[in-house]
Amino acid sequence: MTEKVLLTGARGMVGKNILEHPSSTKWQFLTPSSTELDLTIYADVEAYIALYQPDFIIHAAGRVGGIQANIAAPVDFLIDNLDMGRNVVMAAQRNGVKRLINLSSSCMYPRNISTPLTEDMILTGELEPTNEGYALAKIATMRLCQYIAKQDASFQYKTLIPCNLYGRHDKFLPQHSHLIPAIIHKTYQAMINNEPQVEIWGDGTARREFMYAGDLASAVIRALEHFDTLPNLMNVGLGQDYTINEYYQAVAAVIGYQGSFTHNLSKPVGMARKLVDVQQQSLWGWSANNSLTDGIKQSYEFYLKEYLQ
Repeated sequence: MTEKVLLTGARGMVGKNILEHPSSTKWQFLTPSSTELDLTIYADVEAYIALYQPDFIIHAAGRVGGIQANIAAPVDFLIDNLDMGRNVVMAAQRNGVKRLINLSSSCMYPRNISTPLTEDMILTGELEPTNEGYALAKIATMRLCQYIAKQDASFQYKTLIPCNLYGRHDKFLPQHSHLIPAIIHKTYQAMINNEPQVEIWGDGTARREFMYAGDLASAVIRALEHFDTLPNLMNVGLGQDYTINEYYQAVAAVIGYQGSFTHNLSKPVGMARKLVDVQQQSLWGWSANNSLTDGIKQSYEFYLKEYLQ
């Protein structure tokens, strides 16, 4: 019998990439939209899981955004993500769902800590203030999964910690977007408007690790296939990073922008570096396939053909 998988956040970038993966047809995915199932209402989540009795749950839903969005609405990022995480995990436990994959974020790691970031560094230092609310919610959900598994080992609730993501089905407008989609949108608009310069926040030397969302989908599919060998807490990343300046240069090369870049040193830039350690991931037998250029090309193609239409 085909196993049922409840995928929260199925309309988001990560959820859509999981469903687009060629091997996703091995499972019957339950993909309620936010209008069909409000994850911030516990009674509704509990009733949905009780009705459909999924064999697996992948919790990929969340309120996400870049620096601007997090600074503008820290209460929303804390409460919405905290409510969703708690409700999904507790309703799963109450209904006897034994296998759950919680998708978290490398924002959980302390700021200004040595890199690469190993999983045991979580809760060892101060969080980055620009997205602290989001990070606190993600930490609480991760800990809840760990506590449930510790309290009753038959509940295997595991957390994946992806590095920053970009890709197909991303958000491109600056008030909602992360770095790479924001760069694609800003640089493309500069190109079609014949603008000679594009502004970069900060001096551009901060380093970031961005993985193509299709690669995370591949890791999640492998986690479904090899759940028993999946570590209880594992980073998912590239094991390498680039400067902000290098991301702008890579996007410009892909889309053909010939202008120059200027730096606005008055703008916030977040952590100086955030590179995750991928030793556990490598021992588990998985690595990302897409290069930075390949990922940007696929993201730009989506931006042109589907986002701008």
